[in-house]
Amino acid sequence: MENFLNALVLFTNFVVIPATTYGAQLALGALGVTLIYTVLRFSNFAHGDLMAFGTMLTIMVTWGLQALGIGIAPLPTALLALPVGMIGATALALLTDRWVFAFYRHRRADPVIFVIASVGVMFVYNAITRFFIGVGDQRFEDGARFVIRVPDFRAMTGLREGLALRTSQVLTVVVMALAVAFVFWFLNRTRTGKSMRAYSDNEDLALLSGISPGHVVRVTWVLAACLATLAGVLYGLDKSFNPFVYFQLLLPIFASAIVGGIGQPVGAVVGGFVVAFSEVTLTYAYKGVLTYLLPEGMAPEGLVQLLGTDYKFAVSFVILVIVLLVRPTGIFRGKVV
Repeated sequence: MENFLNALVLFTNFVVIPATTYGAQLALGALGVTLIYTVLRFSNFAHGDLMAFGTMLTIMVTWGLQALGIGIAPLPTALLALPVGMIGATALALLTDRWVFAFYRHRRADPVIFVIASVGVMFVYNAITRFFIGVGDQRFEDGARFVIRVPDFRAMTGLREGLALRTSQVLTVVVMALAVAFVFWFLNRTRTGKSMRAYSDNEDLALLSGISPGHVVRVTWVLAACLATLAGVLYGLDKSFNPFVYFQLLLPIFASAIVGGIGQPVGAVVGGFVVAFSEVTLTYAYKGVLTYLLPEGMAPEGLVQLLGTDYKFAVSFVILVIVLLVRPTGIFRGKVV
């Protein structure tokens, strides 16, 4: 029984907790992508670098607050700087829409034109972020690092394996739950949210009903930018900040949105956890877990790892291809890509 509990703790420590945290981050990112796709009807390839831009602003303000000795320990100081990052990302998104996407929207351009334009915007965002903060890894987490420490867990349970639960991991799941609940409430209970849904279902009928398309577009960008900044800051607190990594996150974020059902907010959240658990479980080395579960003398010599961690994003790509081939509408029957 003790061996089973040790195996369970080990699996929880290195698979369940990291995958849940990563899934919450992907869910926030995929929710923003889904809102843009549903309301504005195009895939925004600049979303990952919008995450990076908002996170960059948050980091810079965090550094300033830390230099002044301002904090909210045991929570990270980044929570104080987060509103600045959201405002900056929102301003950038609104300016981009006014200077780039509005031009094509007024001419009713095909969605592929918007996608191509968003690729150009992506490179501009990336260049701006790298210019101000550089290309290296940046860590900005402070406050109490752990909610549960390995030595404390071992002393409490008497097990050989210890469980570690970081503050950033708990914070990620809690903030994700609150943000998703707010978005669902906003879309279903407020007049603006209902206008966004009507505009998404039938643009011409929504216009005849007196809905302002400009207002709907602006609110959509505000929500998407805030969700992007939240996802980016939480990812940076949990791991580290690197602009190129946020560019790479675009693949699992889009995979999450499509797996759940593009255009379905619930699907974006579920898809985020499906992709996260798939990536983590397929790249985890199971030698330690199997050593506890198998009879003595049958412990594996190798790592028992299906894929190396370098192939983590390849898992997202394979999942994306399989879903597009087998069930293009995703789990919750969203729009066909």
